[in-house]
Amino acid sequence: MADADGPAEGARGEPAPDLLALFVWLSPAYPVGAFAYSHGLEWAVETQDISDVASLTRWVDDLLHHGGPFADAVLLAHAYRALREGDDARLVEVLELAAAFAPSRERQMETLNQGDAFLAATRTAWPAPALERLSAIWDGRVAYPVAVGIAAAAHGLPLEATLAAYLNAVAANLISAAVRLVPLGQTDGNRALAAATKTVREVAPLALDVPLDRLGGAALKSDIASMRHETQYTRLFRS
Repeated sequence: MADADGPAEGARGEPAPDLLALFVWLSPAYPVGAFAYSHGLEWAVETQDISDVASLTRWVDDLLHHGGPFADAVLLAHAYRALREGDDARLVEVLELAAAFAPSRERQMETLNQGDAFLAATRTAWPAPALERLSAIWDGRVAYPVAVGIAAAAHGLPLEATLAAYLNAVAANLISAAVRLVPLGQTDGNRALAAATKTVREVAPLALDVPLDRLGGAALKSDIASMRHETQYTRLFRS
Protein backbone atom coordinates (compact mmCIF):
# COMPACT_ATOMS: atom_id res chain seq x y z
CA MET A 1 0.00 0.00 0.00
CA ALA A 2 1.07 3.59 -0.49
CA ASP A 3 1.55 6.06 2.33
CA ALA A 4 1.90 9.82 2.30
CA ASP A 5 5.70 9.73 2.35
CA GLY A 6 6.74 6.88 0.05
CA PRO A 7 5.97 4.78 -3.01
CA ALA A 8 3.48 1.96 -3.12
CA GLU A 9 4.71 -1.42 -1.94
CA GLY A 10 4.12 -4.88 -3.37
CA ALA A 11 2.64 -7.84 -1.57
CA ARG A 12 6.01 -8.77 -0.04
CA GLY A 13 6.89 -5.28 1.13
CA GLU A 14 9.15 -4.35 -1.80
CA PRO A 15 8.45 -1.12 -3.72
CA ALA A 16 5.94 -1.66 -6.51
CA PRO A 17 7.42 -1.15 -9.99
CA ASP A 18 6.81 2.19 -11.68
CA LEU A 19 4.65 1.29 -14.68
CA LEU A 20 3.74 4.79 -15.80
CA ALA A 21 5.89 4.47 -18.92
CA LEU A 22 3.81 1.48 -20.03
CA PHE A 23 0.60 3.43 -19.47
CA VAL A 24 1.94 6.17 -21.76
CA TRP A 25 3.50 3.98 -24.45
CA LEU A 26 0.45 1.75 -24.84
CA SER A 27 -2.22 4.40 -24.58
CA PRO A 28 -4.26 5.43 -27.65
CA ALA A 29 -2.54 8.83 -27.50
CA TYR A 30 0.96 7.44 -28.17
CA PRO A 31 1.83 8.30 -31.80
CA VAL A 32 2.02 4.85 -33.39
CA GLY A 33 -1.16 5.14 -35.47
CA ALA A 34 -2.81 2.06 -33.94
CA PHE A 35 -6.26 3.55 -34.55
CA ALA A 36 -5.73 3.11 -38.31
CA TYR A 37 -5.43 -0.70 -38.17
CA SER A 38 -8.04 -3.38 -37.48
CA HIS A 39 -5.93 -6.59 -37.83
CA GLY A 40 -8.38 -7.90 -40.42
CA LEU A 41 -11.36 -7.31 -38.16
CA GLU A 42 -12.97 -5.00 -40.73
CA TRP A 43 -13.38 -7.91 -43.12
CA ALA A 44 -14.78 -10.09 -40.33
CA VAL A 45 -17.47 -7.46 -39.74
CA GLU A 46 -18.17 -7.29 -43.47
CA THR A 47 -18.80 -11.06 -43.58
CA GLN A 48 -20.82 -11.01 -40.32
CA ASP A 49 -18.31 -13.22 -38.49
CA ILE A 50 -18.44 -10.37 -35.98
CA SER A 51 -21.91 -8.92 -35.58
CA ASP A 52 -22.48 -8.41 -31.86
CA VAL A 53 -20.65 -8.34 -28.53
CA ALA A 54 -20.69 -12.13 -28.16
CA SER A 55 -19.03 -12.79 -31.52
CA LEU A 56 -16.54 -9.98 -30.91
CA THR A 57 -15.61 -11.41 -27.52
CA ARG A 58 -15.03 -14.85 -29.04
CA TRP A 59 -12.93 -13.36 -31.86
CA VAL A 60 -10.68 -11.42 -29.51
CA ASP A 61 -10.38 -14.38 -27.14
CA ASP A 62 -9.25 -16.63 -30.00
CA LEU A 63 -6.68 -14.08 -31.15
CA LEU A 64 -5.24 -13.70 -27.66
CA HIS A 65 -4.98 -17.45 -27.18
CA HIS A 66 -4.07 -18.66 -30.65
CA GLY A 67 -3.51 -15.77 -33.06
CA GLY A 68 -1.13 -13.00 -33.99
CA PRO A 69 -1.29 -11.19 -30.63
CA PHE A 70 -0.06 -14.28 -28.78
CA ALA A 71 2.78 -14.79 -31.25
CA ASP A 72 3.62 -11.10 -30.83
CA ALA A 73 3.77 -11.56 -27.06
CA VAL A 74 6.25 -14.43 -27.48
CA LEU A 75 8.41 -12.27 -29.76
CA LEU A 76 8.22 -9.41 -27.25
CA ALA A 77 9.46 -11.68 -24.46
CA HIS A 78 12.41 -12.95 -26.52
CA ALA A 79 13.40 -9.44 -27.61
CA TYR A 80 13.22 -8.21 -24.02
CA ARG A 81 15.47 -10.98 -22.70
CA ALA A 82 17.96 -10.69 -25.55
CA LEU A 83 18.44 -6.98 -24.90
CA ARG A 84 18.69 -7.40 -21.12
CA GLU A 85 21.28 -10.16 -21.55
CA GLY A 86 23.26 -8.29 -24.19
CA ASP A 87 22.78 -11.14 -26.67
CA ASP A 88 22.95 -9.27 -29.98
CA ALA A 89 22.83 -12.39 -32.16
CA ARG A 90 19.64 -13.55 -30.48
CA LEU A 91 18.11 -10.09 -30.75
CA VAL A 92 18.84 -9.97 -34.49
CA GLU A 93 17.21 -13.39 -34.86
CA VAL A 94 14.07 -12.09 -33.16
CA LEU A 95 14.08 -8.92 -35.25
CA GLU A 96 14.33 -10.93 -38.47
CA LEU A 97 11.68 -13.43 -37.47
CA ALA A 98 9.23 -10.79 -36.30
CA ALA A 99 9.54 -8.86 -39.57
CA ALA A 100 8.88 -12.04 -41.57
CA PHE A 101 6.26 -13.64 -39.32
CA ALA A 102 3.18 -12.05 -40.85
CA PRO A 103 0.52 -13.94 -42.82
CA SER A 104 -0.33 -11.06 -45.16
CA ARG A 105 1.07 -7.90 -46.67
CA GLU A 106 -1.24 -5.73 -44.59
CA ARG A 107 -0.37 -7.51 -41.36
CA GLN A 108 3.33 -6.93 -42.05
CA MET A 109 2.68 -3.26 -42.84
CA GLU A 110 0.71 -2.94 -39.60
CA THR A 111 3.44 -4.29 -37.35
CA LEU A 112 6.38 -2.59 -39.09
CA ASN A 113 4.74 0.83 -39.37
CA GLN A 114 3.72 0.80 -35.72
CA GLY A 115 7.10 -0.53 -34.61
CA ASP A 116 9.03 2.15 -36.46
CA ALA A 117 6.71 4.87 -35.13
CA PHE A 118 6.98 3.52 -31.59
CA LEU A 119 10.78 3.51 -31.64
CA ALA A 120 10.97 6.99 -33.16
CA ALA A 121 8.66 8.43 -30.50
CA THR A 122 10.35 6.59 -27.66
CA ARG A 123 13.90 7.50 -28.68
CA THR A 124 12.87 11.15 -28.73
CA ALA A 125 10.87 11.38 -25.51
CA TRP A 126 12.18 8.39 -23.52
CA PRO A 127 15.87 8.06 -24.50
CA ALA A 128 18.02 5.22 -23.17
CA PRO A 129 21.52 4.02 -24.15
CA ALA A 130 20.24 0.56 -25.05
CA LEU A 131 17.83 2.05 -27.57
CA GLU A 132 20.70 3.77 -29.35
CA ARG A 133 22.81 0.58 -29.29
CA LEU A 134 20.13 -1.08 -31.40
CA SER A 135 21.25 1.00 -34.38
CA ALA A 136 24.68 -0.62 -34.23
CA ILE A 137 23.34 -4.14 -34.78
CA TRP A 138 20.22 -3.57 -36.90
CA ASP A 139 19.51 -1.20 -39.78
CA GLY A 140 16.14 -2.67 -40.80
CA ARG A 141 12.59 -2.05 -39.74
CA VAL A 142 11.33 -3.22 -36.34
CA ALA A 143 8.06 -5.03 -35.65
CA TYR A 144 5.81 -3.44 -33.05
CA PRO A 145 6.01 -6.09 -30.28
CA VAL A 146 9.78 -6.26 -30.61
CA ALA A 147 10.01 -2.47 -30.35
CA VAL A 148 7.93 -2.54 -27.16
CA GLY A 149 10.04 -5.35 -25.69
CA ILE A 150 13.28 -3.53 -26.47
CA ALA A 151 12.05 -0.28 -24.94
CA ALA A 152 10.76 -2.01 -21.81
CA ALA A 153 14.07 -3.81 -21.32
CA ALA A 154 16.03 -0.62 -21.96
CA HIS A 155 14.08 1.13 -19.21
CA GLY A 156 14.12 -1.78 -16.77
CA LEU A 157 10.37 -2.37 -16.77
CA PRO A 158 9.16 -5.81 -15.64
CA LEU A 159 8.58 -8.28 -18.47
CA GLU A 160 5.37 -9.78 -17.08
CA ALA A 161 3.70 -6.39 -16.74
CA THR A 162 4.89 -5.36 -20.20
CA LEU A 163 3.36 -8.46 -21.77
CA ALA A 164 0.03 -7.91 -20.03
CA ALA A 165 -0.04 -4.22 -20.95
CA TYR A 166 0.84 -4.94 -24.57
CA LEU A 167 -1.82 -7.63 -25.00
CA ASN A 168 -4.42 -5.48 -23.27
CA ALA A 169 -3.64 -2.58 -25.61
CA VAL A 170 -3.97 -4.82 -28.67
CA ALA A 171 -7.32 -6.14 -27.45
CA ALA A 172 -8.55 -2.63 -26.66
CA ASN A 173 -7.65 -1.44 -30.16
CA LEU A 174 -9.55 -4.34 -31.74
CA ILE A 175 -12.59 -3.65 -29.60
CA SER A 176 -12.44 0.06 -30.39
CA ALA A 177 -12.46 -0.79 -34.10
CA ALA A 178 -15.45 -3.10 -33.63
CA VAL A 179 -17.39 -0.47 -31.69
CA ARG A 180 -17.11 1.76 -34.75
CA LEU A 181 -17.61 -0.91 -37.41
CA VAL A 182 -20.39 -3.23 -36.19
CA PRO A 183 -21.41 -0.78 -34.65
CA LEU A 184 -21.61 -1.53 -30.94
CA GLY A 185 -22.62 0.69 -28.06
CA GLN A 186 -20.16 1.79 -25.42
CA THR A 187 -21.68 -0.59 -22.87
CA ASP A 188 -21.10 -3.59 -25.12
CA GLY A 189 -17.61 -2.30 -25.80
CA ASN A 190 -16.92 -2.22 -22.08
CA ARG A 191 -18.26 -5.76 -21.69
CA ALA A 192 -15.86 -6.95 -24.38
CA LEU A 193 -12.98 -5.09 -22.72
CA ALA A 194 -13.75 -6.72 -19.37
CA ALA A 195 -13.78 -10.17 -20.97
CA ALA A 196 -10.51 -9.44 -22.80
CA THR A 197 -8.85 -8.36 -19.56
CA LYS A 198 -9.62 -11.73 -18.02
CA THR A 199 -8.15 -13.47 -21.05
CA VAL A 200 -5.01 -11.33 -20.92
CA ARG A 201 -4.44 -12.44 -17.31
CA GLU A 202 -4.55 -16.06 -18.49
CA VAL A 203 -2.50 -15.66 -21.63
CA ALA A 204 0.32 -13.25 -20.73
CA PRO A 205 2.14 -15.72 -18.41
CA LEU A 206 1.96 -18.42 -21.10
CA ALA A 207 3.99 -16.31 -23.53
CA LEU A 208 6.97 -16.23 -21.17
CA ASP A 209 8.17 -19.76 -21.86
CA VAL A 210 7.45 -20.43 -25.55
CA PRO A 211 10.66 -21.08 -27.54
CA LEU A 212 11.05 -19.40 -30.91
CA ASP A 213 11.04 -22.73 -32.73
CA ARG A 214 7.50 -23.34 -31.42
CA LEU A 215 6.15 -19.99 -32.56
CA GLY A 216 2.91 -20.33 -34.47
CA GLY A 217 -0.79 -19.68 -34.52
CA ALA A 218 -4.15 -21.23 -35.34
CA ALA A 219 -6.50 -18.25 -35.75
CA LEU A 220 -6.90 -18.98 -39.44
CA LYS A 221 -10.05 -16.93 -39.99
CA SER A 222 -8.21 -13.85 -38.78
CA ASP A 223 -5.30 -14.55 -41.13
CA ILE A 224 -7.67 -15.04 -44.07
CA ALA A 225 -9.55 -11.88 -43.11
CA SER A 226 -6.32 -9.88 -43.24
CA MET A 227 -5.70 -11.19 -46.79
CA ARG A 228 -9.25 -10.52 -47.97
CA HIS A 229 -9.16 -7.03 -46.50
CA GLU A 230 -6.50 -6.08 -49.05
CA THR A 231 -9.17 -6.09 -51.77
CA GLN A 232 -12.21 -5.13 -49.70
CA TYR A 233 -14.21 -2.55 -51.65
CA THR A 234 -15.03 -0.15 -48.81
CA ARG A 235 -12.43 0.23 -46.08
CA LEU A 236 -12.03 2.53 -43.09
CA PHE A 237 -8.85 0.85 -41.78
CA ARG A 238 -5.46 0.13 -43.31
CA SER A 239 -5.54 -3.53 -42.26
